[in-house]
Amino acid sequence: MVIGALALICWAGVLLHPARPWDLRPIDAEEPPAPEPDVWPDVGVVIPARNEARTIGPTIAALDQQDYPGDLRVVVVDERSSDATGDVARAMARVTSRQVRVVTGEALPDGWAGKVWGMEQGLRVVEADREPPEWLLLTDADIHHSRDGVRRLVASALEGGVGLESRMARLHCHSTAERLLIPPFVLFFSLLYPPRWANRQGSHTASAAGGCMLVRRDALAAGGGLGSLRGALIDDLAVARLIKYRAGLPTRLALSRDRVVSTRTYDSMGPVWTMVRRSAFTQLRRSWLLVAGVALTLLLMFAGPLVAVMAGTVGVATGSGSTGALALGVGLAGWAAMAITSGPVTREFGLAWPWRLALPASGVLYGAMTVDSALRGPRGGGWR
Repeated sequence: MVIGALALICWAGVLLHPARPWDLRPIDAEEPPAPEPDVWPDVGVVIPARNEARTIGPTIAALDQQDYPGDLRVVVVDERSSDATGDVARAMARVTSRQVRVVTGEALPDGWAGKVWGMEQGLRVVEADREPPEWLLLTDADIHHSRDGVRRLVASALEGGVGLESRMARLHCHSTAERLLIPPFVLFFSLLYPPRWANRQGSHTASAAGGCMLVRRDALAAGGGLGSLRGALIDDLAVARLIKYRAGLPTRLALSRDRVVSTRTYDSMGPVWTMVRRSAFTQLRRSWLLVAGVALTLLLMFAGPLVAVMAGTVGVATGSGSTGALALGVGLAGWAAMAITSGPVTREFGLAWPWRLALPASGVLYGAMTVDSALRGPRGGGWR
C-alpha cells in the first residue's frame, strides 16, 4: 500500500506539473505558419553521416526538393563510413539542382565526440564560402524534411527572434519494439526537458533535438563555437545550452508531426537499447548516485502500482480486509494516472488505448538501459 501510494503521488505530480510536459506541446502541425520575411536568409545544411548508405540518398533528395526561396546549400561529411555512404551521397550530388558538397571526414582528434567533429568539419566548409550563410541547419542523415520544412522552420525562427529553432523528428513506430519503447521515449524526453520551459527565455531548462537544429551562425560563434562542445556526446542539449546561456538568445523546440520525419527503423529492442546506453550515463553526469536515484524512481513509478495491485489482490483473496482493498485501490489509481499521462503520446503515434497499459514494462526497461549505460559506458558514441 505504501509503495502504491508513493507511486500515485509521483504520477499525480507529473499530471499537475505546471509546464504540462505530458501533452507534448508545442506541435508544429497545430501552429499557424509564421509570416514570411521580405528577404530570405541563406541557409547552410550540415549533415554528418557515418554508415548511412540506406538513408542518405532520400535525405539529400528531400533537401533538394525544398521550396525554400533563399539560397540553400548542403554539405555532407562522410565520417569514414565502412559502407557506401560517401558514394551514394556523391551520386546524389551529381543529380541535384541545389549545391551539394560531399567531403571525407578526417580522423577523429583526441577529445572530440564523433558527431560534433563531423558537424565542425561541415561548418568549416560552409564558413570558407565567399558569403557564408546566416543560418545553419544541423540535421541527421536519416531525417526526411517535407517540401516546405525549411521554409516554415526559417520563418518561425525569424518571427520568434530565436538563436535556435529545433524540431523533434517524428520517430518510426510500427514494430512491436517501437510501439513499446518509442512513445515512452518521447514522453520521458518531454518530462526531463519540458518544452514550454525550454522555450522560455530566462528559465533553467534548455533543450533541442539533434535531428533538426536551425542555428544562427553568429550566435553559435558568440557562444564559443562547436569547438567548445568538442567532447559532448549529447550534442543537441549542448548546442541548446550554448545558444541559450552563452550567446544569451532564446531557443525553441517543438514536436514535429509530419514535416521532420526520421526514416530510421527499430525492428527489435537492441537498437533502442544501444541508443539509450550511449547517452544515459553521460546525461546523468556520470554519477552513480544519480543512476541509483533514477533507477529506483523508475522502479517505484512504473512497477509500484503493479506491486500494489498484486499485493492488494492477494490481500482481498486471503481476507485481509480493508488493507488489501486499499492497496488494490491505490495501485489501480496509480496505474490509471500512468495511463492518463501516456494518453497524448499514444494518440500522437496512433496507438490503440491498450498500449497505455504497457507503460510499466517500458519504464522498467528504460531503467535497465540506464543501469547498463553506467555499467558498460557510452560505447560507440564517439564514432571511433
